[in-house]
Amino acid sequence: MGKVVIIAEAGVNHNGNYDLARKLVIAAKDAGADYVKFQTARPERVISRYAPKAEYQLGTTKKEESQLDMCRAIHLPLTDYKPLKDFCDEIGIKFLSTPFDLESIDVLEALDMDYYKIPSGEITNLPYLQKIARLGRPVIMSTGMSGLGDIEAALGVLTKEGLGLEQITLLHCNTEYPTPYVDVNLRAMQTLSDCFGVKTGYSDHTKGIEVSLAAVALGAVVIEKHFTLDRNLPGPDHKASLEPEELKKMIESIRNIELSLGSPVKRVSNSEAKNSIVARKSLIAARDIKAGEVFTENNMTVKRPGNGISPMRWYEVIGKVAPRDFKEDELLEL
Repeated sequence: MGKVVIIAEAGVNHNGNYDLARKLVIAAKDAGADYVKFQTARPERVISRYAPKAEYQLGTTKKEESQLDMCRAIHLPLTDYKPLKDFCDEIGIKFLSTPFDLESIDVLEALDMDYYKIPSGEITNLPYLQKIARLGRPVIMSTGMSGLGDIEAALGVLTKEGLGLEQITLLHCNTEYPTPYVDVNLRAMQTLSDCFGVKTGYSDHTKGIEVSLAAVALGAVVIEKHFTLDRNLPGPDHKASLEPEELKKMIESIRNIELSLGSPVKRVSNSEAKNSIVARKSLIAARDIKAGEVFTENNMTVKRPGNGISPMRWYEVIGKVAPRDFKEDELLEL
């Protein structure tokens, strides 16, 4: 298994403040993430003025505010993404941002990102999928709110427009913030791999870090997780985000799990080999035995250490003649 790609999803948790966005970059870098990811949009090209807010957004933002006004307040201007990407390069963390409209795709294409991240809400947006696919870059696509039919159709668009399946990673995802554990359905991540023959990962909107860790143990190659500097900040996504120390703990845990997964080969490890003498057992004299005496169930026993005759040879040794005197508790020899 290769190294899991960890995307620290800053999203719009900068609340439209460029200085806060830079602080999020620093926090993601300090936590050990591979990428810090934002969300790029011209809100008026993404949201009509009649679009309602999601239920979770109503609970975390002003109820009288429209979805469009909310997003206008929390998005950075398109001109901020180039300096933000340059800052990521400067401090040594990779930059990603999800485009939500065609103009934003053009802005991000100039930044030479490693991947395009397609969010769950755009999986049925044909012109958007076509434009991204024609750019030829690898794609990571979230699959929240989608059944297999929606995913198959989106993959059909991406591959028809020139992407190979090897360029596409699907992220199992549930688009509720936070996602109830009962709705995570993590085994579906493996179904995506089996059905479509692509790499798979997990975009995590649950509270805490344990579901992301479980996804890595199940074979996720990408983990995406929202984070914030402070869950008490105003805005729609802060409440369902990790704070920096939690993000760091998640990443450290993922790296430990990677090491622990190892390979399918069952073998004695270097660290444990030395303990076989201490923990295993050998055939031992149950009492003093004289040379020429026959070994029996009465004068043999099994005790530690494990550097003598294996107890698996018990019946082979019974009936043999002692080649010399043995004291009680001494390792037997043939």
